[in-house]
Amino acid sequence: MSPAAAAAALDDLPRPVQIGLMVLGFIVFWPIGLALLAYLIWSGKMGHCSHRGAGRWSGARGRFEGLRGSGNSAFDEYREETLRRLEAERREFSDYLERLRKAKDRQEFEQFMADRARAAQSPPPPPAGAS
Repeated sequence: MSPAAAAAALDDLPRPVQIGLMVLGFIVFWPIGLALLAYLIWSGKMGHCSHRGAGRWSGARGRFEGLRGSGNSAFDEYREETLRRLEAERREFSDYLERLRKAKDRQEFEQFMADRARAAQSPPPPPAGAS
């Protein structure tokens, strides 16, 4: 049976049967179970596993902002202020890292130019075959 035919046959089975086959695969020979698990995860058959490409923290603020409120106005104000403060700190830290990268690049460039100037001022080495 070709791999494509096996995948199509596995796709036609209900989820409990797919999981049962995976468990049986682990019992019989663990690489079979591992292969079935990998296929079920990457094919999107296992729950809400999807490949979004975004990091696990992306959109966290949007999820919190989407909440209508806890019903406790003091807590809601505290939460909003904390989220604003954390966002400001994140921006400041990103700016700091950018300045640090630019300073390092500038230092490396100045070192390169100084080395180049020193090399241009020093006399060239004599040819290897000359006496």
